[in-house]
Amino acid sequence: MISELVRATLESLYMIFLSGFLSIVIGMPLGILLYSFSDSRRFITLYRVMDLSVNVFRSIPFIILILLLIPVTKQVTGTIIGPNAAVFNLTVAASPFFARLTENALNTLPRGIVDSAQAIGVTYRQFVLSVLIPETLPDHILNVSLLLINLVTYTAIAGAVGAGGLGQLAINYGYYRFQWDVVLYSVIILVLISQIIQLVGTRVAKVLRK
Repeated sequence: MISELVRATLESLYMIFLSGFLSIVIGMPLGILLYSFSDSRRFITLYRVMDLSVNVFRSIPFIILILLLIPVTKQVTGTIIGPNAAVFNLTVAASPFFARLTENALNTLPRGIVDSAQAIGVTYRQFVLSVLIPETLPDHILNVSLLLINLVTYTAIAGAVGAGGLGQLAINYGYYRFQWDVVLYSVIILVLISQIIQLVGTRVAKVLRK
């Protein structure tokens, strides 16, 4: 069982961090656009469409989203089971979530800083890269921690439909074979992963705030 636990743990870590990275790459720019468009009359219609889309995807339970995405997942990854298929589903589910977290973090930026940046004539790119993101970076670090911890939960759910990882291991050995010790070990590892992510994220955010 040790080899099975190690394999399942590595699969879970692969799904968590790869889908987390992809969700950040997709979700952060989307969150920046939501923040930018929300204060612009010119793009108010586009903002409402994007805002509605994010809310809709965030409202769909993950297990149902996996089922809805089966045809798309098969086209993209060539399969509907395994870690790679799960990474696609996790990314689709987590990207809107991280976009909303990013928008909320950017909304904490004091209006005075925004007005000062506009007064000195910075371009939009300079504003985003030199003001918007750096000034709210600690909040983004905490958001990344929250994202990854949510993905820990999502990977366990994805295990119920053949994604692999600790979730599937717990179901196969705990539910079908009544080996509850395997379930306990899987839960302990998942909790440890979540705690380490939270600890690292909190420490990094505190350092950046100083």
